Amino acid sequence: MASPGSGFWSFGSEDGSGDPENPGTARAWCQVAQKFTGGIGNKLCALLYGDAEKPAESSGSQPPRATSRKAACSCNQKPCSCPKAEVNYAFLHATDLLPACDGERPTLAFLQEVMDILLQYVVKSFDRSTKVIDFHYPNELLQEYNWELADQPQNLEEILMHCQTTLKYAIKTGHPRYFNQLSTGLDMVGLAADWLTSTANTNMFTYEIAPVFVLLEYVTLKKMREIIGWPGGSGDGIFSPGGAISNMYAMLIARFKMFPEVKEKGMAAVPRLIAFTSEHSHFSLKKGAAALGIGTDSVILIKCDERGKMILSDLERRILEAKQKGFVPFLVSATAGTTVYGAFDPLLAVADICKKYKIWMHVDAAWGGGLLMSRKHKWKLSGVERANSVTWNPHKMMGVPLQCSALLVREEGLMQSCNQMHASYLFQQDKHYDLSYDTGDKALQCGRHVDVFKLWLMWRAKGTIGFEAHIDKCLELAEYLYNIIKNREGYEMVFDGKPQHTNVCFWYVPPSLRVLDNNEERLSRLSKVAPMIKARMMESGTTMVSYQPLGDKVNFFRMVISNPAATHQDIDFLIEEIERLGQDL
Repeated sequence: MASPGSGFWSFGSEDGSGDPENPGTARAWCQVAQKFTGGIGNKLCALLYGDAEKPAESSGSQPPRATSRKAACSCNQKPCSCPKAEVNYAFLHATDLLPACDGERPTLAFLQEVMDILLQYVVKSFDRSTKVIDFHYPNELLQEYNWELADQPQNLEEILMHCQTTLKYAIKTGHPRYFNQLSTGLDMVGLAADWLTSTANTNMFTYEIAPVFVLLEYVTLKKMREIIGWPGGSGDGIFSPGGAISNMYAMLIARFKMFPEVKEKGMAAVPRLIAFTSEHSHFSLKKGAAALGIGTDSVILIKCDERGKMILSDLERRILEAKQKGFVPFLVSATAGTTVYGAFDPLLAVADICKKYKIWMHVDAAWGGGLLMSRKHKWKLSGVERANSVTWNPHKMMGVPLQCSALLVREEGLMQSCNQMHASYLFQQDKHYDLSYDTGDKALQCGRHVDVFKLWLMWRAKGTIGFEAHIDKCLELAEYLYNIIKNREGYEMVFDGKPQHTNVCFWYVPPSLRVLDNNEERLSRLSKVAPMIKARMMESGTTMVSYQPLGDKVNFFRMVISNPAATHQDIDFLIEEIERLGQDL
Protein backbone atom coordinates (compact mmCIF):
# COMPACT_ATOMS: atom_id res chain seq x y z
CA MET A 1 0.00 0.00 0.00
CA ALA A 2 1.27 3.45 -0.85
CA SER A 3 2.16 5.63 2.10
CA PRO A 4 0.44 8.97 2.59
CA GLY A 5 2.00 11.71 0.50
CA SER A 6 3.62 9.18 -1.85
CA GLY A 7 3.28 9.10 -5.60
CA PHE A 8 0.06 7.13 -5.18
CA TRP A 9 -1.61 10.32 -4.01
CA SER A 10 0.36 12.93 -5.88
CA PHE A 11 0.93 11.12 -9.20
CA GLY A 12 4.17 13.11 -9.33
CA SER A 13 7.23 12.60 -7.16
CA GLU A 14 10.57 14.26 -6.60
CA ASP A 15 12.47 11.60 -8.55
CA GLY A 16 10.10 11.68 -11.48
CA SER A 17 8.73 8.19 -10.85
CA GLY A 18 5.23 9.62 -10.84
CA ASP A 19 5.65 11.23 -14.28
CA PRO A 20 3.05 9.94 -16.77
CA GLU A 21 5.89 9.72 -19.32
CA ASN A 22 7.64 7.23 -17.05
CA PRO A 23 7.19 3.62 -18.30
CA GLY A 24 6.55 2.32 -14.79
CA THR A 25 3.68 4.70 -14.32
CA ALA A 26 2.33 3.95 -17.77
CA ARG A 27 2.39 0.24 -16.99
CA ALA A 28 0.48 0.81 -13.74
CA TRP A 29 -2.15 2.83 -15.57
CA CYS A 30 -2.33 0.16 -18.23
CA GLN A 31 -3.03 -2.55 -15.66
CA VAL A 32 -5.91 -0.51 -14.31
CA ALA A 33 -7.16 0.43 -17.76
CA GLN A 34 -7.35 -3.21 -18.89
CA LYS A 35 -10.30 -3.65 -16.54
CA PHE A 36 -12.40 -1.28 -18.62
CA THR A 37 -14.66 -2.80 -21.21
CA GLY A 38 -15.34 -1.82 -24.78
CA GLY A 39 -11.70 -1.36 -25.75
CA ILE A 40 -11.06 1.64 -23.49
CA GLY A 41 -8.25 -0.18 -21.70
CA ASN A 42 -6.47 -1.04 -24.92
CA LYS A 43 -6.78 2.52 -26.18
CA LEU A 44 -5.42 3.97 -22.94
CA CYS A 45 -2.52 1.53 -22.98
CA ALA A 46 -1.76 2.51 -26.56
CA LEU A 47 -1.82 6.13 -25.55
CA LEU A 48 0.51 5.61 -22.59
CA TYR A 49 3.00 3.33 -24.34
CA GLY A 50 3.09 5.36 -27.53
CA ASP A 51 1.67 2.60 -29.75
CA ALA A 52 -0.94 5.06 -30.87
CA GLU A 53 -0.43 8.68 -31.79
CA LYS A 54 -0.64 10.87 -28.71
CA PRO A 55 -3.36 13.55 -29.04
CA ALA A 56 -1.73 16.81 -30.06
CA GLU A 57 -2.50 20.25 -28.74
CA SER A 58 -4.29 21.07 -31.95
CA SER A 59 -4.66 24.68 -32.97
CA GLY A 60 -7.37 23.93 -35.50
CA SER A 61 -11.00 24.60 -34.97
CA GLN A 62 -11.85 20.90 -34.79
CA PRO A 63 -9.86 18.92 -32.19
CA PRO A 64 -8.87 15.40 -33.23
CA ARG A 65 -11.03 12.51 -32.13
CA ALA A 66 -9.58 10.92 -29.02
CA THR A 67 -10.44 7.41 -30.16
CA SER A 68 -9.72 5.40 -33.27
CA ARG A 69 -12.64 3.12 -33.95
CA LYS A 70 -13.00 0.41 -36.52
CA ALA A 71 -14.86 1.22 -39.68
CA ALA A 72 -18.30 2.38 -38.65
CA CYS A 73 -21.39 0.67 -39.83
CA SER A 74 -23.48 2.28 -42.54
CA CYS A 75 -26.86 1.35 -41.11
CA ASN A 76 -29.32 3.99 -40.06
CA GLN A 77 -31.44 1.76 -37.88
CA LYS A 78 -32.86 3.36 -34.79
CA PRO A 79 -31.71 2.26 -32.38
CA CYS A 80 -28.49 0.94 -33.86
CA SER A 81 -27.66 -2.56 -32.58
CA CYS A 82 -24.11 -2.76 -33.92
CA PRO A 83 -21.22 -3.67 -31.59
CA LYS A 84 -19.50 -0.72 -29.93
CA ALA A 85 -16.47 -0.83 -32.20
CA GLU A 86 -18.73 -0.39 -35.20
CA VAL A 87 -21.25 2.11 -33.83
CA ASN A 88 -21.82 5.04 -36.16
CA TYR A 89 -22.73 7.93 -33.89
CA ALA A 90 -23.60 10.08 -36.89
CA PHE A 91 -26.86 8.08 -37.14
CA LEU A 92 -27.63 8.13 -33.42
CA HIS A 93 -29.26 10.80 -31.27
CA ALA A 94 -29.96 11.20 -27.56
CA THR A 95 -33.40 9.67 -28.16
CA ASP A 96 -31.67 6.37 -29.02
CA LEU A 97 -30.14 6.14 -25.56
CA LEU A 98 -31.85 4.86 -22.45
CA PRO A 99 -34.72 5.04 -21.62
CA ALA A 100 -35.32 4.24 -25.29
CA CYS A 101 -36.47 0.72 -26.02
CA ASP A 102 -33.42 -1.47 -26.74
CA GLY A 103 -31.21 1.48 -25.76
CA GLU A 104 -28.82 -0.50 -23.60
CA ARG A 105 -26.19 -1.18 -26.26
CA PRO A 106 -25.91 2.34 -27.72
CA THR A 107 -26.02 3.81 -24.20
CA LEU A 108 -23.13 1.64 -23.03
CA ALA A 109 -21.16 2.39 -26.18
CA PHE A 110 -21.74 6.15 -25.93
CA LEU A 111 -20.85 6.36 -22.25
CA GLN A 112 -17.71 4.32 -22.83
CA GLU A 113 -16.69 6.79 -25.53
CA VAL A 114 -17.24 9.63 -23.05
CA MET A 115 -15.22 7.72 -20.46
CA ASP A 116 -12.44 7.28 -23.01
CA ILE A 117 -12.32 11.07 -23.51
CA LEU A 118 -12.31 11.68 -19.74
CA LEU A 119 -9.58 9.16 -19.01
CA GLN A 120 -7.29 10.66 -21.61
CA TYR A 121 -7.92 14.11 -20.13
CA VAL A 122 -7.06 12.79 -16.67
CA VAL A 123 -3.74 11.42 -17.94
CA LYS A 124 -2.92 14.65 -19.78
CA SER A 125 -3.72 16.70 -16.67
CA PHE A 126 -0.71 15.18 -14.91
CA ASP A 127 1.59 15.32 -17.95
CA ARG A 128 4.02 18.20 -17.52
CA SER A 129 4.71 18.26 -21.25
CA THR A 130 1.13 19.39 -21.91
CA LYS A 131 -0.16 22.91 -21.50
CA VAL A 132 -1.99 24.07 -18.42
CA ILE A 133 -4.20 26.10 -20.75
CA ASP A 134 -4.75 26.38 -24.50
CA PHE A 135 -5.63 30.05 -24.25
CA HIS A 136 -7.88 31.81 -26.75
CA TYR A 137 -9.55 35.18 -26.35
CA PRO A 138 -13.34 35.07 -25.88
CA ASN A 139 -14.10 36.48 -29.32
CA GLU A 140 -11.82 33.87 -30.92
CA LEU A 141 -13.65 30.97 -29.31
CA LEU A 142 -17.02 32.50 -30.13
CA GLN A 143 -16.04 32.85 -33.78
CA GLU A 144 -14.26 29.50 -34.07
CA TYR A 145 -17.15 27.36 -32.86
CA ASN A 146 -20.90 27.49 -33.05
CA TRP A 147 -22.04 27.45 -29.43
CA GLU A 148 -25.63 28.49 -30.08
CA LEU A 149 -28.56 26.32 -29.01
CA ALA A 150 -30.87 25.10 -31.78
CA ASP A 151 -34.35 23.67 -32.15
CA GLN A 152 -33.15 20.51 -33.90
CA PRO A 153 -31.04 17.90 -32.09
CA GLN A 154 -27.46 17.10 -33.04
CA ASN A 155 -26.28 13.53 -33.46
CA LEU A 156 -24.12 11.81 -30.89
CA GLU A 157 -20.98 12.16 -33.02
CA GLU A 158 -21.33 15.91 -32.65
CA ILE A 159 -22.10 15.57 -28.95
CA LEU A 160 -18.85 13.65 -28.43
CA MET A 161 -17.01 16.36 -30.33
CA HIS A 162 -18.49 18.96 -27.99
CA CYS A 163 -17.17 16.99 -25.03
CA GLN A 164 -13.69 17.00 -26.54
CA THR A 165 -13.79 20.64 -27.50
CA THR A 166 -14.88 21.67 -24.03
CA LEU A 167 -11.99 19.80 -22.41
CA LYS A 168 -9.52 21.02 -25.04
CA TYR A 169 -9.99 24.61 -23.86
CA ALA A 170 -10.61 23.83 -20.20
CA ILE A 171 -7.98 24.86 -17.66
CA LYS A 172 -6.19 21.75 -16.37
CA THR A 173 -6.73 22.58 -12.71
CA GLY A 174 -5.13 19.26 -11.76
CA HIS A 175 -1.90 20.11 -13.62
CA PRO A 176 1.11 20.19 -11.27
CA ARG A 177 1.97 23.69 -12.55
CA TYR A 178 -1.44 25.27 -11.99
CA PHE A 179 -1.17 27.55 -8.95
CA ASN A 180 -3.84 30.11 -9.80
CA GLN A 181 -6.58 29.37 -7.25
CA LEU A 182 -6.97 28.08 -3.71
CA SER A 183 -8.64 24.93 -5.08
CA THR A 184 -6.33 22.88 -7.31
CA GLY A 185 -5.50 19.25 -7.98
CA LEU A 186 -7.44 16.27 -9.26
CA ASP A 187 -7.97 13.45 -6.79
CA MET A 188 -8.88 10.14 -8.42
CA VAL A 189 -11.07 8.87 -5.56
CA GLY A 190 -12.84 12.22 -5.31
CA LEU A 191 -13.40 12.14 -9.06
CA ALA A 192 -14.89 8.65 -8.82
CA ALA A 193 -17.18 9.85 -6.03
CA ASP A 194 -18.35 12.78 -8.14
CA TRP A 195 -19.20 10.42 -10.99
CA LEU A 196 -21.16 8.24 -8.58
CA THR A 197 -23.20 11.09 -7.12
CA SER A 198 -24.06 12.36 -10.59
CA THR A 199 -25.22 8.87 -11.51
CA ALA A 200 -27.32 8.56 -8.35
CA ASN A 201 -28.76 12.04 -9.07
CA THR A 202 -30.61 12.44 -5.80
CA ASN A 203 -31.37 15.27 -3.42
CA MET A 204 -30.08 15.74 0.11
CA PHE A 205 -33.23 16.99 1.82
CA THR A 206 -34.62 13.74 3.27
CA TYR A 207 -33.43 10.33 4.40
CA GLU A 208 -36.29 8.97 2.33
CA ILE A 209 -34.54 9.68 -0.98
CA ALA A 210 -30.86 9.86 0.05
CA PRO A 211 -30.45 7.37 2.90
CA VAL A 212 -26.74 6.61 2.64
CA PHE A 213 -25.73 10.14 1.70
CA VAL A 214 -27.67 11.64 4.62
CA LEU A 215 -25.97 9.25 7.04
CA LEU A 216 -22.55 10.03 5.57
CA GLU A 217 -23.19 13.74 6.00
CA TYR A 218 -24.13 13.12 9.64
CA VAL A 219 -20.96 11.07 10.26
CA THR A 220 -18.63 13.44 8.40
CA LEU A 221 -19.91 16.66 9.98
CA LYS A 222 -19.64 15.07 13.42
CA LYS A 223 -16.03 14.11 12.72
CA MET A 224 -15.23 17.65 11.53
CA ARG A 225 -16.74 19.08 14.73
CA GLU A 226 -14.60 16.70 16.79
CA ILE A 227 -11.51 17.93 14.96
CA ILE A 228 -12.51 21.54 15.65
CA GLY A 229 -12.59 20.59 19.33
CA TRP A 230 -16.26 20.58 20.29
CA PRO A 231 -16.81 17.83 22.90
CA GLY A 232 -17.90 14.57 21.32
CA GLY A 233 -18.46 16.30 18.02
CA SER A 234 -21.61 17.91 19.38
CA GLY A 235 -23.39 20.63 17.45
CA ASP A 236 -24.82 20.90 13.96
CA GLY A 237 -23.81 21.72 10.43
CA ILE A 238 -24.52 21.44 6.75
CA PHE A 239 -22.73 21.29 3.42
CA SER A 240 -23.46 24.38 1.33
CA PRO A 241 -22.62 25.64 -2.18
CA GLY A 242 -19.32 27.27 -1.21
CA GLY A 243 -17.71 29.31 1.54
CA ALA A 244 -19.64 32.49 0.70
CA ILE A 245 -22.94 30.74 1.45
CA SER A 246 -21.49 29.10 4.56
CA ASN A 247 -20.46 32.53 5.84
CA MET A 248 -23.94 33.87 5.09
CA TYR A 249 -25.44 30.96 7.05
CA ALA A 250 -23.30 32.04 10.01
CA MET A 251 -24.62 35.62 9.82
CA LEU A 252 -28.18 34.36 9.47
CA ILE A 253 -27.93 32.07 12.50
CA ALA A 254 -26.09 34.63 14.64
CA ARG A 255 -28.83 37.18 13.94
CA PHE A 256 -31.56 34.63 14.76
CA LYS A 257 -29.83 33.64 17.99
CA MET A 258 -29.86 37.25 19.21
CA PHE A 259 -33.22 38.29 17.74
CA PRO A 260 -35.39 35.22 16.89
CA GLU A 261 -38.32 37.51 16.00
CA VAL A 262 -36.48 38.62 12.87
CA LYS A 263 -37.54 35.38 11.19
CA GLU A 264 -41.19 36.42 11.09
CA LYS A 265 -41.05 40.20 11.37
CA GLY A 266 -37.93 41.07 9.39
CA MET A 267 -35.27 43.70 9.95
CA ALA A 268 -37.82 46.35 10.85
CA ALA A 269 -38.35 44.55 14.17
CA VAL A 270 -34.69 44.64 15.26
CA PRO A 271 -32.19 47.41 16.01
CA ARG A 272 -29.27 48.31 13.74
CA LEU A 273 -26.96 45.28 13.74
CA ILE A 274 -23.20 45.53 13.26
CA ALA A 275 -20.74 42.82 12.17
CA PHE A 276 -16.96 43.04 12.43
CA THR A 277 -14.31 41.40 10.29
CA SER A 278 -10.74 42.16 9.23
CA GLU A 279 -9.91 44.37 6.27
CA HIS A 280 -8.23 41.31 4.71
CA SER A 281 -11.30 39.09 5.09
CA HIS A 282 -13.28 37.58 2.24
CA PHE A 283 -15.76 39.79 0.39
CA SER A 284 -18.53 37.29 1.15
CA LEU A 285 -19.12 38.88 4.57
CA LYS A 286 -20.31 42.09 2.95
CA LYS A 287 -22.19 40.16 0.28
CA GLY A 288 -24.00 38.17 2.97
CA ALA A 289 -24.89 41.36 4.84
CA ALA A 290 -26.36 42.81 1.66
CA ALA A 291 -28.38 39.67 0.95
CA LEU A 292 -29.75 39.46 4.51
CA GLY A 293 -30.82 43.10 4.61
CA ILE A 294 -28.24 44.01 7.22
CA GLY A 295 -26.43 46.23 4.73
CA THR A 296 -22.80 46.48 3.71
CA ASP A 297 -22.36 49.66 5.77
CA SER A 298 -23.05 47.53 8.84
CA VAL A 299 -19.95 45.42 8.25
CA ILE A 300 -17.04 47.20 9.99
CA LEU A 301 -13.58 46.34 8.65
CA ILE A 302 -10.95 46.02 11.38
CA LYS A 303 -7.37 47.09 10.72
CA CYS A 304 -4.69 44.44 10.20
CA ASP A 305 -0.99 44.37 11.02
CA GLU A 306 1.72 44.05 8.38
CA ARG A 307 1.24 40.26 8.25
CA GLY A 308 -2.53 40.54 7.67
CA LYS A 309 -3.72 39.64 11.19
CA MET A 310 -6.63 41.48 12.79
CA ILE A 311 -5.50 44.14 15.30
CA LEU A 312 -7.36 43.39 18.53
CA SER A 313 -7.24 46.89 19.96
CA ASP A 314 -8.98 48.21 16.85
CA LEU A 315 -11.62 45.48 17.11
CA GLU A 316 -12.47 46.38 20.70
CA ARG A 317 -12.42 50.11 19.92
CA ARG A 318 -14.88 49.66 17.04
CA ILE A 319 -17.20 47.47 19.14
CA LEU A 320 -17.38 50.13 21.85
CA GLU A 321 -17.89 52.82 19.22
CA ALA A 322 -20.85 50.92 17.73
CA LYS A 323 -22.43 50.40 21.15
CA GLN A 324 -22.06 54.09 22.00
CA LYS A 325 -24.03 54.91 18.85
CA GLY A 326 -26.84 52.65 20.02
CA PHE A 327 -26.07 49.91 17.51
CA VAL A 328 -25.95 46.20 18.41
CA PRO A 329 -22.75 44.26 17.67
CA PHE A 330 -23.95 40.74 16.80
CA LEU A 331 -21.07 38.97 15.01
CA VAL A 332 -17.30 38.98 14.75
CA SER A 333 -15.91 36.99 11.83
CA ALA A 334 -12.28 36.06 12.38
CA THR A 335 -10.34 34.62 9.46
CA ALA A 336 -8.19 31.49 9.59
CA GLY A 337 -6.25 31.75 6.36
CA THR A 338 -6.95 34.99 4.52
CA THR A 339 -7.33 34.77 0.76
CA VAL A 340 -4.27 36.85 -0.17
CA TYR A 341 -1.74 36.68 2.67
CA GLY A 342 -2.91 33.39 4.18
CA ALA A 343 -3.02 35.10 7.59
CA PHE A 344 -4.56 33.64 10.74
CA ASP A 345 -6.32 36.03 13.09
CA PRO A 346 -5.53 35.52 16.85
CA LEU A 347 -8.57 33.37 17.57
CA LEU A 348 -8.08 32.96 21.32
CA ALA A 349 -7.96 36.70 21.88
CA VAL A 350 -10.91 37.26 19.53
CA ALA A 351 -12.86 34.67 21.54
CA ASP A 352 -12.13 36.60 24.75
CA ILE A 353 -13.48 39.82 23.23
CA CYS A 354 -16.59 38.06 21.91
CA LYS A 355 -17.25 36.55 25.33
CA LYS A 356 -16.75 39.92 27.02
CA TYR A 357 -19.29 41.67 24.82
CA LYS A 358 -21.63 38.68 24.25
CA ILE A 359 -21.09 38.59 20.48
CA TRP A 360 -21.33 35.55 18.20
CA MET A 361 -17.86 34.41 17.12
CA HIS A 362 -17.57 33.03 13.61
CA VAL A 363 -14.35 31.68 12.11
CA ASP A 364 -14.00 31.77 8.35
CA ALA A 365 -11.59 28.85 7.92
CA ALA A 366 -12.59 28.17 4.34
CA TRP A 367 -8.92 28.26 3.32
CA GLY A 368 -7.15 27.45 6.57
CA GLY A 369 -9.48 24.80 8.00
CA GLY A 370 -7.56 22.01 6.32
CA LEU A 371 -4.61 22.69 8.62
CA LEU A 372 -6.66 21.19 11.45
CA MET A 373 -5.82 17.82 9.85
CA SER A 374 -2.11 18.39 10.45
CA ARG A 375 -0.51 17.86 13.85
CA LYS A 376 2.33 20.11 12.74
CA HIS A 377 0.20 23.09 11.68
CA LYS A 378 -3.11 22.95 13.53
CA TRP A 379 -1.77 25.26 16.27
CA LYS A 380 -2.38 28.14 13.86
CA LEU A 381 -6.11 27.71 14.58
CA SER A 382 -5.78 27.61 18.36
CA GLY A 383 -9.02 29.00 19.77
CA VAL A 384 -11.25 27.76 16.94
CA GLU A 385 -12.92 25.45 19.46
CA ARG A 386 -14.36 28.54 21.17
CA ALA A 387 -16.15 29.71 18.04
CA ASN A 388 -19.93 29.56 17.70
CA SER A 389 -19.63 28.66 14.01
CA VAL A 390 -16.91 27.70 11.56
CA THR A 391 -16.72 27.69 7.75
CA TRP A 392 -14.44 24.95 6.40
CA ASN A 393 -13.95 24.24 2.69
CA PRO A 394 -12.46 20.79 2.02
CA HIS A 395 -12.46 21.67 -1.70
CA LYS A 396 -9.56 24.01 -1.03
CA MET A 397 -6.62 22.83 1.06
CA MET A 398 -7.80 19.21 1.25
CA GLY A 399 -8.14 18.78 -2.51
CA VAL A 400 -11.74 17.54 -2.60
CA PRO A 401 -13.34 18.21 -6.02
CA LEU A 402 -15.52 21.30 -6.19
CA GLN A 403 -17.77 21.99 -4.50
CA CYS A 404 -17.43 20.95 -0.86
CA SER A 405 -17.98 23.55 1.86
CA ALA A 406 -19.21 22.96 5.39
CA LEU A 407 -20.74 25.31 7.94
CA LEU A 408 -20.30 23.89 11.46
CA VAL A 409 -22.38 25.25 14.36
CA ARG A 410 -21.62 24.62 18.04
CA GLU A 411 -25.25 24.77 19.26
CA GLU A 412 -27.38 21.84 18.17
CA GLY A 413 -30.86 22.60 16.87
CA LEU A 414 -30.22 26.27 16.17
CA MET A 415 -30.01 25.85 12.39
CA GLN A 416 -33.29 23.96 12.38
CA SER A 417 -35.08 26.62 14.42
CA CYS A 418 -33.67 29.39 12.27
CA ASN A 419 -34.52 27.95 8.86
CA GLN A 420 -37.32 25.40 9.13
CA MET A 421 -40.60 26.06 7.30
CA HIS A 422 -42.39 22.75 8.03
CA ALA A 423 -43.20 21.98 4.39
CA SER A 424 -45.67 19.11 4.83
CA TYR A 425 -45.11 17.68 1.35
CA LEU A 426 -41.46 16.93 2.20
CA PHE A 427 -41.16 16.77 5.96
CA GLN A 428 -44.20 14.77 7.01
CA GLN A 429 -44.29 14.13 10.75
CA ASP A 430 -45.77 10.63 10.52
CA LYS A 431 -42.94 8.91 8.62
CA HIS A 432 -41.85 5.49 9.80
CA TYR A 433 -38.20 6.42 10.55
CA ASP A 434 -36.33 8.87 12.80
CA LEU A 435 -37.24 12.30 11.44
CA SER A 436 -34.03 13.88 12.73
CA TYR A 437 -32.36 12.49 9.60
CA ASP A 438 -34.55 14.67 7.37
CA THR A 439 -32.05 17.51 7.30
CA GLY A 440 -33.45 19.58 4.47
CA ASP A 441 -35.53 21.92 6.62
CA LYS A 442 -32.45 23.38 8.29
CA ALA A 443 -31.03 24.46 4.94
CA LEU A 444 -31.84 27.60 2.99
CA GLN A 445 -31.98 25.51 -0.17
CA CYS A 446 -34.63 23.02 -1.02
CA GLY A 447 -32.74 21.13 -3.70
CA ARG A 448 -29.26 20.36 -2.38
CA HIS A 449 -26.42 18.62 -4.20
CA VAL A 450 -24.66 15.62 -2.65
CA ASP A 451 -21.31 17.20 -1.74
CA VAL A 452 -20.37 14.99 1.20
CA PHE A 453 -19.65 11.75 -0.66
CA LYS A 454 -16.46 13.09 -2.30
CA LEU A 455 -15.02 14.06 1.07
CA TRP A 456 -16.19 10.91 2.84
CA LEU A 457 -14.81 8.54 0.18
CA MET A 458 -11.48 10.38 0.01
CA TRP A 459 -11.24 10.27 3.80
CA ARG A 460 -11.85 6.53 3.76
CA ALA A 461 -9.23 6.11 1.02
CA LYS A 462 -6.55 8.39 2.49
CA GLY A 463 -7.29 8.33 6.18
CA THR A 464 -6.65 11.40 8.31
CA ILE A 465 -2.92 10.71 7.96
CA GLY A 466 -3.25 10.97 4.18
CA PHE A 467 -4.76 14.44 4.40
CA GLU A 468 -2.08 15.35 6.93
CA ALA A 469 0.70 14.29 4.54
CA HIS A 470 -0.96 16.23 1.71
CA ILE A 471 -1.16 19.42 3.79
CA ASP A 472 2.33 19.11 5.26
CA LYS A 473 3.78 18.65 1.77
CA CYS A 474 2.04 21.75 0.40
CA LEU A 475 3.22 23.86 3.36
CA GLU A 476 6.76 22.56 2.84
CA LEU A 477 6.64 23.52 -0.85
CA ALA A 478 5.53 27.04 0.07
CA GLU A 479 8.47 27.36 2.47
CA TYR A 480 10.78 26.01 -0.25
CA LEU A 481 9.62 28.75 -2.63
CA TYR A 482 9.99 31.42 0.05
CA ASN A 483 13.53 30.31 0.90
CA ILE A 484 14.56 30.44 -2.77
CA ILE A 485 13.23 33.90 -3.61
CA LYS A 486 13.60 35.83 -0.33
CA ASN A 487 17.21 36.77 -1.16
CA ARG A 488 17.16 36.16 -4.92
CA GLU A 489 17.98 39.09 -7.19
CA GLY A 490 14.87 40.55 -8.78
CA TYR A 491 12.43 39.49 -6.05
CA GLU A 492 10.89 41.48 -3.23
CA MET A 493 8.66 39.99 -0.56
CA VAL A 494 5.35 41.71 0.18
CA PHE A 495 5.75 41.07 3.91
CA ASP A 496 8.65 39.86 6.03
CA GLY A 497 8.93 36.36 7.40
CA LYS A 498 8.01 32.95 6.10
CA PRO A 499 4.40 32.39 5.05
CA GLN A 500 1.82 31.26 7.59
CA HIS A 501 -0.05 29.20 4.98
CA THR A 502 0.93 28.24 1.43
CA ASN A 503 0.42 31.83 0.26
CA VAL A 504 3.74 33.32 -0.89
CA CYS A 505 3.35 36.97 -1.91
CA PHE A 506 6.11 38.69 -3.87
CA TRP A 507 7.02 41.15 -6.60
CA TYR A 508 9.22 40.22 -9.52
CA VAL A 509 11.29 43.30 -10.42
CA PRO A 510 12.64 43.21 -13.99
CA PRO A 511 16.23 44.39 -14.58
CA SER A 512 15.02 47.72 -16.01
CA LEU A 513 13.37 48.63 -12.67
CA ARG A 514 16.11 47.48 -10.30
CA VAL A 515 18.12 50.66 -10.74
CA LEU A 516 15.21 53.02 -10.09
CA ASP A 517 14.53 54.79 -6.81
CA ASN A 518 11.45 53.67 -4.92
CA ASN A 519 9.19 56.45 -6.16
CA GLU A 520 5.83 56.87 -7.89
CA GLU A 521 7.27 56.16 -11.32
CA ARG A 522 8.77 52.88 -10.15
CA LEU A 523 5.53 51.82 -8.44
CA SER A 524 3.53 52.69 -11.53
CA ARG A 525 5.78 50.60 -13.75
CA LEU A 526 5.99 47.77 -11.20
CA SER A 527 2.18 47.56 -11.05
CA LYS A 528 2.16 46.55 -14.73
CA VAL A 529 4.75 43.77 -14.40
CA ALA A 530 2.68 40.99 -12.81
CA PRO A 531 -0.32 41.46 -15.17
CA MET A 532 1.97 41.38 -18.22
CA ILE A 533 3.80 38.25 -17.05
CA LYS A 534 0.47 36.59 -16.21
CA ALA A 535 -0.85 37.36 -19.71
CA ARG A 536 2.27 35.86 -21.26
CA MET A 537 1.94 32.80 -19.01
CA MET A 538 -1.60 32.20 -20.20
CA GLU A 539 -0.74 32.69 -23.85
CA SER A 540 2.18 30.26 -23.62
CA GLY A 541 0.10 27.91 -21.44
CA THR A 542 3.03 26.73 -19.33
CA THR A 543 1.85 27.66 -15.84
CA MET A 544 -0.60 29.91 -14.01
CA VAL A 545 -0.24 31.96 -10.84
CA SER A 546 -2.47 34.72 -9.51
CA TYR A 547 -1.73 38.38 -8.87
CA GLN A 548 -3.54 41.31 -7.26
CA PRO A 549 -3.05 44.66 -5.51
CA LEU A 550 -3.87 45.03 -1.82
CA GLY A 551 -4.27 48.31 0.03
CA ASP A 552 -1.38 50.57 -0.91
CA LYS A 553 0.59 47.70 -2.44
CA VAL A 554 0.63 47.54 -6.24
CA ASN A 555 0.08 44.30 -8.15
CA PHE A 556 2.10 41.40 -6.77
CA PHE A 557 2.13 37.65 -7.33
CA ARG A 558 0.20 35.50 -4.85
CA MET A 559 1.46 31.97 -5.12
CA VAL A 560 -0.73 29.31 -3.47
CA ILE A 561 -0.12 25.57 -3.32
CA SER A 562 -2.83 23.01 -2.61
CA ASN A 563 -2.07 20.40 -5.28
CA PRO A 564 -0.17 17.40 -3.89
CA ALA A 565 1.09 16.63 -7.42
CA ALA A 566 3.38 19.68 -7.30
CA THR A 567 7.07 19.11 -6.65
CA HIS A 568 10.22 21.14 -5.99
CA GLN A 569 10.91 20.97 -9.73
CA ASP A 570 7.55 22.61 -10.45
CA ILE A 571 8.41 25.46 -8.06
CA ASP A 572 11.78 25.85 -9.80
CA PHE A 573 10.02 25.88 -13.15
CA LEU A 574 7.65 28.64 -12.02
CA ILE A 575 10.55 30.87 -10.94
CA GLU A 576 12.39 30.29 -14.21
CA GLU A 577 9.24 30.97 -16.18
CA ILE A 578 8.56 34.26 -14.38
CA GLU A 579 12.09 35.37 -15.12
CA ARG A 580 11.94 34.23 -18.76
CA LEU A 581 8.67 36.05 -19.38
CA GLY A 582 9.59 39.19 -17.44
CA GLN A 583 13.24 39.87 -18.27
CA ASP A 584 12.47 42.38 -21.02
CA LEU A 585 9.77 44.36 -19.21
